[in-house]
Amino acid sequence: MECDAIDERGTEALAGLLRHLHARDYRFVTPTPASHARVLARPEASIARDLRDVFGWSMPFPSDLLDRDLLHRLRAAGLVEEAGESLKSRVRVSSLGADLFVHSAFPTDDTDAVFFGPDSYRFADLISRELARCPQRPGATLVDIGTGAGVGAIVAARLCPEVAIVMTDINPAALALARINAQAAGVPASFHCAADLSPIAGPLDLVLANPPYIIDSAGRTYRDGGDMHGGQISVEMAERATPRLAPGGRFILYTGSAIVRGRDALQDRLASLAREHGCILRYAEIDPDVFGEELETPAYRDVERIALVSAVIERAGQAA
Repeated sequence: MECDAIDERGTEALAGLLRHLHARDYRFVTPTPASHARVLARPEASIARDLRDVFGWSMPFPSDLLDRDLLHRLRAAGLVEEAGESLKSRVRVSSLGADLFVHSAFPTDDTDAVFFGPDSYRFADLISRELARCPQRPGATLVDIGTGAGVGAIVAARLCPEVAIVMTDINPAALALARINAQAAGVPASFHCAADLSPIAGPLDLVLANPPYIIDSAGRTYRDGGDMHGGQISVEMAERATPRLAPGGRFILYTGSAIVRGRDALQDRLASLAREHGCILRYAEIDPDVFGEELETPAYRDVERIALVSAVIERAGQAA
């Protein structure tokens, strides 16, 4: 969605939408774009029948399907568009645990689209496991780099409610939606539109990142991971975060890595970075083979597989 579309009126409309859906116990687990497209190709998906069809599956809907006041506020904020004789929401809403997250409608073609999908659920699970293993102390500083819809920070805040939350992103639309999602979850946070950590002072106790990891020919921010077959953004985030870690601080990274002739270049780069800064690296494959269709493209002609990985860089020492 266009970042200038989320003005004060849009913010109020989306906050109202989340309240409306919460009150109706709305739940929707967002699938991969491929699965989403397959579902929408079915004849019965031509018109929405309920709220999940409207705000989950992004189906066209008749105007009388929504509460009149809610529809008026969404239309006035430019968050509903014409779709032939029907209407279509410009946002989706997904559920994760007890929280709802507003993000971009399907398909996510805009360069400033705010994505939410299976990677969001895996990222949340990684954070939950890591914080269960070692909870964060009260008063710690937590930064979610490239926050997107705000999943990482909100999940961590649920587990460590007494930490100071900071969300950053280079996409103003993402920050706007992250702010709405955080407020709906009751999570206080500060927000910075930045490509690095320079707006945040002092050492960092916990840094989270779920960067893009696929080469995207369209250059969409949420999907294009840059060089290293899509691994460059992950390395750059690690390079910014690792030197800033406080004693006992952690950088938790969920991403993908292209495997070439059995070698994981991302793991090698992160291991070298951790050693350089006196940290340890815990690295594991979560799923050995995803996005296999990418191997048919020229950019991946030498790649055997794309693995989903977790990487935790931790500085030795006791947190203050």
